[in-house]
Amino acid sequence: QVQLVESGGGSVQTGGSLKLSCVASGYTTSDYCVGWFRQTPGKGREGVAAIAARGETQYYRGSVKDRFSISRDNAKNTLYLQMNSLKSEDTAMYYCAGTSLSGSYCTTEQSAYKYWGRGTQVTVSS
Repeated sequence: QVQLVESGGGSVQTGGSLKLSCVASGYTTSDYCVGWFRQTPGKGREGVAAIAARGETQYYRGSVKDRFSISRDNAKNTLYLQMNSLKSEDTAMYYCAGTSLSGSYCTTEQSAYKYWGRGTQVTVSS
């Protein structure tokens, strides 16, 4: 059984930083395209970042590029999202998710993701 468990969310002031973690069990994050998504009330879930299984190719939403960084610790089977220079519009529930896509291809298209965590709340205030 695949489980993805996020942590690291919280409240932070504008311009601050947070690092989200996602520990996987029953699933090896280094073998597949994995990503982070976020959702606010009344809005659909949107892809934030993703990292391919091979080649470490990374994908970022335009609004977070140069501020967020996705990474993995293969030994800990953990996915991370380092978020810097946070803005109020980054406030959302953040989810990690996994696909069955191996190789160098990856995507932030939700339909490609089979496994989802329950999310961790990030609140950015001025």
